[in-house]
Amino acid sequence: MRTNHLSKLISLFVITLGINTLQAQLSLVNTTGDASVFSIVNKNNTATIYYDASDFEVVKMASKLLAEDIERVTAKLPVVSSNKPKAKNAIIIGTLGKSKLINQLIKSGKVNSTELEGNWERYLYKTVKNPLPNVDNALVIIGSDRRGTAYGVFDLSKTIGVSPWYWWADVPTVKRKELSIADIDFISKAPSVKYRGVFINDEDWGLKPWASKLMDPQINDIGPNTYEKVCELLLRLKANMLAPAMHEVTGAFYKYPENKMVADKFAIMMTSSHAEPLLYNNTTEWDKKIDGAWDYVRNKKGVLAALDKRVKEAAPFENIYTVGMRGIHDTGMKDVPEGYTKANVLEQVIDAERDILTKYIKKSKEEIPQIFVPYKEVLDIYESGMKLPDDVTIVWPDDNFGYIKKLSDNEEAKRKGGAGVYYHISYLGEPNDYLWLNTTPPALIYEEMFKAYQNGADRYWLLNVGDIKPGELGMQFFLDLAWDIDMVTYNTVPDYNSSFLASIFGNKYKEDFKDIYNSYFHLGFERKPEYMGWDWRWNSIDAKERIIDTEFSFTNYNEAQNRIDEYDRIASKAEKLLKELPDQYKSSFYHLLYYPVVGSSLVSKKMLAAQKNRWYAQQGRAATNGLIDDVKAYDARLTEITAHYNGLENGKWTGIMTAPERLPEIQLPETEKIDLPENSEMGVFIPSGSSINTINVLPRFNKFTKQSHSIEVFNKGKNDLKWSAKTDNSWILLSKNKGKTSTQETVNVTVDWSKAPVGTNIKGEIHINAGDQIEKVHLSLHNPATSAEELNVLYVEDNGVVSISPSEFSRKYEKNGMKIQVIEELGYEGNSVQLGTIVDKGWRNASVEYDFYSETAGWVTVHTYALPLFGKDEKNGTTYGVQIDNSMVSWETTASPEYSFDWKKNVIRNSTINTSKILIDKPGKHTLKLISGNPGMVIQKVVVDFGGMKNSYLGPKPTLVNPKTK
Repeated sequence: MRTNHLSKLISLFVITLGINTLQAQLSLVNTTGDASVFSIVNKNNTATIYYDASDFEVVKMASKLLAEDIERVTAKLPVVSSNKPKAKNAIIIGTLGKSKLINQLIKSGKVNSTELEGNWERYLYKTVKNPLPNVDNALVIIGSDRRGTAYGVFDLSKTIGVSPWYWWADVPTVKRKELSIADIDFISKAPSVKYRGVFINDEDWGLKPWASKLMDPQINDIGPNTYEKVCELLLRLKANMLAPAMHEVTGAFYKYPENKMVADKFAIMMTSSHAEPLLYNNTTEWDKKIDGAWDYVRNKKGVLAALDKRVKEAAPFENIYTVGMRGIHDTGMKDVPEGYTKANVLEQVIDAERDILTKYIKKSKEEIPQIFVPYKEVLDIYESGMKLPDDVTIVWPDDNFGYIKKLSDNEEAKRKGGAGVYYHISYLGEPNDYLWLNTTPPALIYEEMFKAYQNGADRYWLLNVGDIKPGELGMQFFLDLAWDIDMVTYNTVPDYNSSFLASIFGNKYKEDFKDIYNSYFHLGFERKPEYMGWDWRWNSIDAKERIIDTEFSFTNYNEAQNRIDEYDRIASKAEKLLKELPDQYKSSFYHLLYYPVVGSSLVSKKMLAAQKNRWYAQQGRAATNGLIDDVKAYDARLTEITAHYNGLENGKWTGIMTAPERLPEIQLPETEKIDLPENSEMGVFIPSGSSINTINVLPRFNKFTKQSHSIEVFNKGKNDLKWSAKTDNSWILLSKNKGKTSTQETVNVTVDWSKAPVGTNIKGEIHINAGDQIEKVHLSLHNPATSAEELNVLYVEDNGVVSISPSEFSRKYEKNGMKIQVIEELGYEGNSVQLGTIVDKGWRNASVEYDFYSETAGWVTVHTYALPLFGKDEKNGTTYGVQIDNSMVSWETTASPEYSFDWKKNVIRNSTINTSKILIDKPGKHTLKLISGNPGMVIQKVVVDFGGMKNSYLGPKPTLVNPKTK
């Protein structure tokens, strides 16, 4: 069985979803002895790897790592040499202009490098017969610069089956006895984004304790051994820069001289966060007692001296320098005295910083890579009229929760320095942290980063990845997108993770991976597991004491139980896959899928089970106390799987997964124990209906939606409850009509529409008996003679609401380049709709329409659930229009000022919910229109409330006309 599995994996090396366009060009083949292939390893020969000693250090290092990668696959270690080539088969690696070997090949006409000359980070592959004396065959890898060469080398590693995550996620390598590639003559295209990298941040709970004990114990810190592994990963992922860890618990990157040598060895440029001017970490390096205040106005000499020292130290290496100044760590700039403005002070700071740069770097100011990050309060200072040198790259930040706050306006788009983005998939701060799991959907990352790219932000992309783990998939996606913006589209984003995982674990699991991860991101988008304590007050000491019920409702729309059931479903599927996989794949699967999925499931179930316990206690249900054990079991299981994660690969990851300890609001929640009487007693509850005293009413059944409803029959005593149920009409169908339960049972109620009488208010009853107790449940149904075809609508009013999934529309209108874009796997209803692309210059020129049928008339409230997006720039807002038939258009907006109450509420729930009051003059067919105002607004759900909408978190499910009636 295992042999078959491994053989299937071999065929996957030439797949990768378009994750890397190279894979269509560089391919592994099974044929040897064929004139059209180049043999790396066969039974008689192993290719020798050659590089020129005068080439860059990264080329020497990459050559040796390639040899190790070949050994991982074949158990044969190639010779790596800088001597004069002499081999039957040779892999010749070099950088244009730095390698004598490459110069010789170009001069002899064996290789044409014209397209590489003067280019940024490109590479070519060419197989050549008799390229040099004493060499029969060669695979030549040439880079336009040092990183281009390394990228070419590591793409070969990837093709032969060595994942960039072979170390960081323990991805195993499929063993082969022979390795050959098809003949090739290929030149890569230039990267989409020039500078691409990650920011290691909030490392206190994972990376720091792990690195201190297992990677750099001699310094008890994050040091060169850790950064060696980080830089290798970045290079294999085609990143080119790193912003290092910078919290108080960690020594500054430049505290350890070896760190910068490691980064340079891997050709990784150093950059820094918004709070670290000129690579200086004021959090740990600035000593107020010695250095005075971190204040440019009052302590200019001290501040500039520190920055001068840092640039002098860093100048020999390749860096990207942050200019400007904030407070210590992540705090705002100090207040300035009368006669100054913060904008003026920042201008002076930047001028002084640029003078320091040119003092030690022998280039003009305009040639030294510099970024300005208008993060938090700095954006207000920048927009107050601050003048920024034209060559400095503006790096637009998101709001820390995945929504970019601003992009370049028409004037900024003309700047020589261009623009970039600083984006988060991990964050420590208000309104609450999300440090534990990566639940930012790929579709949201793509929507935000693609629109940024479309609007000129192609110079610099930095991703805050927290501890790297468990953000592997988010990091992979972000960097793949930065390398090649065209590697996915809105239509293919939902397949990205499943294709990536299938390339590791087997294509037969691809649909399972797609199902699991798309559901995982959907549930996390609705509410991150870190926020299930329903607490906003950041870093609160008494967070545990203030745990409250979530807004997920057990009473309405079954949404709390649906969340539990869906997490159960995907967690069970993850458990099944873990058991099926061969042993060598289990660690990697645990990293990349099992732990995030099962961990988030356990947290949500723990919090919701506690909420259900407290609710059941109010009703006196016999099931109340059993839920206490469930809560404890979920909590214990979370501790268990976290400990297992840390123990993977014989303790390799000890200490890396500790973030749940940062979350007092999702530790063991409060529960309530009740005393039960001996004798049984029946209770009845009607989800989404009403149970008041002995009047129990089911939600109305509708011919057009064919939704089923349910009855919960529960016990209030210790002895078993015997019950029975009967209906007064044969068209009322029950999933069970009797039972015996110690706790409770659910009876599903449906209608046999072939027997149901025609009418708009047909009545029926269900009688439930338990000894002397009798409960009546009333129901009604809407079964008009009109057919679904005659209605000719997509949606109908059902129990007082019309609920609309925006991606399922009746028609759309696109004008003047304005497009309606469906965004798959984003939003409460699975898919969303974007009202006009963000680069469109039109105004109110696109709309999408939804035909629905109402049974009633009058004033309705239209609830639109939109992404909490910001406007493209200060001249463009976030408006969209809502209209029913020919009513006045109600113009709504999505954005709120950062750190306002509304913003906090919106980013926690990933939705801005607006309400529009509109008059519907008569029952019948109507059309709801969503109209583009400012382009780029994304709508994820709409509910037209005729008075029937019930309290819940997500609102009612779509009231689509049942396809079976069409």
